Amino acid sequence: MSTSQLPPDQPTRQEVIDATADTERTMRPQHVPVNIYEASSAIVVVAPLPAVTPEDVTIELDGRHLRFWAHLRSAGPRDYLVHEWNYGGFERMLELPEGYSAGLEATLTNGQLAIRALRGEPSGALRISPSPA
Repeated sequence: MSTSQLPPDQPTRQEVIDATADTERTMRPQHVPVNIYEASSAIVVVAPLPAVTPEDVTIELDGRHLRFWAHLRSAGPRDYLVHEWNYGGFERMLELPEGYSAGLEATLTNGQLAIRALRGEPSGALRISPSPA
Protein backbone atom coordinates (compact mmCIF):
# COMPACT_ATOMS: atom_id res chain seq x y z
CA MET A 1 0.00 0.00 0.00
CA SER A 2 1.48 3.35 -0.98
CA THR A 3 1.37 6.42 1.22
CA SER A 4 -1.42 7.85 -0.92
CA GLN A 5 -3.54 4.75 -0.18
CA LEU A 6 -3.23 4.94 3.62
CA PRO A 7 -6.40 5.67 5.56
CA PRO A 8 -6.44 9.33 6.66
CA ASP A 9 -5.96 8.45 10.36
CA GLN A 10 -2.99 6.07 9.83
CA PRO A 11 0.51 7.61 10.10
CA THR A 12 3.08 7.09 7.37
CA ARG A 13 6.18 4.97 7.99
CA GLN A 14 8.30 8.13 8.20
CA GLU A 15 5.91 9.68 10.75
CA VAL A 16 6.29 6.55 12.92
CA ILE A 17 10.11 6.65 12.57
CA ASP A 18 10.18 10.36 13.48
CA ALA A 19 7.79 9.90 16.44
CA THR A 20 9.85 6.96 17.73
CA ALA A 21 13.11 8.96 17.55
CA ASP A 22 11.50 11.95 19.30
CA THR A 23 10.04 9.77 22.05
CA GLU A 24 13.28 7.86 22.66
CA ARG A 25 15.24 11.13 22.94
CA THR A 26 12.96 12.50 25.64
CA MET A 27 11.60 9.46 27.47
CA ARG A 28 12.81 8.12 30.76
CA PRO A 29 13.72 4.41 30.38
CA GLN A 30 11.16 2.01 31.81
CA HIS A 31 12.26 0.20 34.95
CA VAL A 32 12.51 -3.55 34.42
CA PRO A 33 11.63 -5.96 37.26
CA VAL A 34 13.91 -8.98 37.55
CA ASN A 35 14.12 -12.42 39.11
CA ILE A 36 17.63 -13.56 40.01
CA TYR A 37 18.78 -16.99 41.08
CA GLU A 38 22.03 -18.89 41.42
CA ALA A 39 22.66 -21.92 39.20
CA SER A 40 25.65 -24.26 39.45
CA SER A 41 27.86 -22.23 37.11
CA ALA A 42 26.14 -18.85 36.81
CA ILE A 43 23.92 -16.17 38.25
CA VAL A 44 20.75 -16.08 36.16
CA VAL A 45 18.77 -12.88 35.66
CA VAL A 46 15.31 -13.15 34.11
CA ALA A 47 13.39 -10.06 33.02
CA PRO A 48 10.28 -9.27 30.98
CA LEU A 49 10.97 -7.27 27.83
CA PRO A 50 7.72 -7.23 25.86
CA ALA A 51 7.57 -6.16 22.23
CA VAL A 52 11.31 -6.03 21.51
CA THR A 53 13.58 -8.29 19.46
CA PRO A 54 17.09 -9.59 20.27
CA GLU A 55 18.54 -6.93 17.96
CA ASP A 56 17.00 -4.20 20.15
CA VAL A 57 18.71 -5.45 23.35
CA THR A 58 22.24 -4.84 24.62
CA ILE A 59 23.76 -6.45 27.72
CA GLU A 60 26.99 -5.29 29.39
CA LEU A 61 28.97 -6.80 32.23
CA ASP A 62 31.81 -4.76 33.71
CA GLY A 63 33.19 -6.31 36.86
CA ARG A 64 30.17 -6.84 39.10
CA HIS A 65 27.95 -4.36 37.24
CA LEU A 66 25.40 -5.85 34.86
CA ARG A 67 23.42 -3.47 32.68
CA PHE A 68 20.88 -4.27 30.01
CA TRP A 69 18.66 -2.10 27.88
CA ALA A 70 16.38 -2.21 24.86
CA HIS A 71 15.86 0.61 22.42
CA LEU A 72 12.38 1.90 21.78
CA ARG A 73 10.87 -0.28 19.04
CA SER A 74 7.97 1.92 17.97
CA ALA A 75 6.15 5.01 19.18
CA GLY A 76 3.87 5.85 16.33
CA PRO A 77 1.65 8.87 16.82
CA ARG A 78 -1.52 7.56 18.45
CA ASP A 79 -4.33 8.96 20.53
CA TYR A 80 -4.21 6.57 23.50
CA LEU A 81 -7.09 6.24 25.91
CA VAL A 82 -4.66 4.62 28.41
CA HIS A 83 -0.88 4.63 27.84
CA GLU A 84 1.05 2.87 30.63
CA TRP A 85 4.02 1.34 28.77
CA ASN A 86 6.04 1.63 25.56
CA TYR A 87 7.39 -0.86 23.03
CA GLY A 88 10.93 -0.73 24.40
CA GLY A 89 12.92 1.94 26.10
CA PHE A 90 13.78 -0.52 28.90
CA GLU A 91 16.87 -0.32 31.12
CA ARG A 92 18.18 -1.93 34.30
CA MET A 93 21.50 -1.87 36.18
CA LEU A 94 22.34 -4.54 38.77
CA GLU A 95 25.28 -5.29 41.03
CA LEU A 96 26.10 -9.00 40.99
CA PRO A 97 27.79 -10.95 43.77
CA GLU A 98 31.56 -11.46 43.61
CA GLY A 99 32.78 -14.23 41.33
CA TYR A 100 30.32 -14.02 38.41
CA SER A 101 32.19 -12.07 35.76
CA ALA A 102 33.78 -14.74 33.56
CA GLY A 103 31.34 -14.43 30.67
CA LEU A 104 27.83 -13.69 29.49
CA GLU A 105 25.15 -15.69 27.72
CA ALA A 106 21.63 -14.48 26.98
CA THR A 107 18.44 -15.42 25.18
CA LEU A 108 15.25 -13.50 24.43
CA THR A 109 12.17 -15.63 23.85
CA ASN A 110 8.49 -14.74 24.06
CA GLY A 111 9.27 -11.40 25.70
CA GLN A 112 11.49 -12.94 28.40
CA LEU A 113 15.18 -12.06 28.64
CA ALA A 114 17.37 -14.64 30.39
CA ILE A 115 20.95 -13.59 31.16
CA ARG A 116 23.61 -15.93 32.55
CA ALA A 117 26.63 -14.26 34.17
CA LEU A 118 29.14 -17.10 34.34
CA ARG A 119 31.01 -18.04 37.49
CA GLY A 120 34.68 -17.06 37.46
CA GLU A 121 37.02 -14.12 37.46
CA PRO A 122 36.49 -11.13 35.19
CA SER A 123 37.97 -11.25 31.73
CA GLY A 124 37.31 -7.55 31.07
CA ALA A 125 34.19 -5.67 30.11
CA LEU A 126 31.76 -7.68 27.99
CA ARG A 127 28.94 -6.60 25.66
CA ILE A 128 26.50 -8.94 23.92
CA SER A 129 23.05 -9.12 22.39
CA PRO A 130 20.78 -12.03 23.28
CA SER A 131 20.21 -14.84 20.84
CA PRO A 132 16.69 -16.02 20.07
CA ALA A 133 16.08 -19.36 21.79
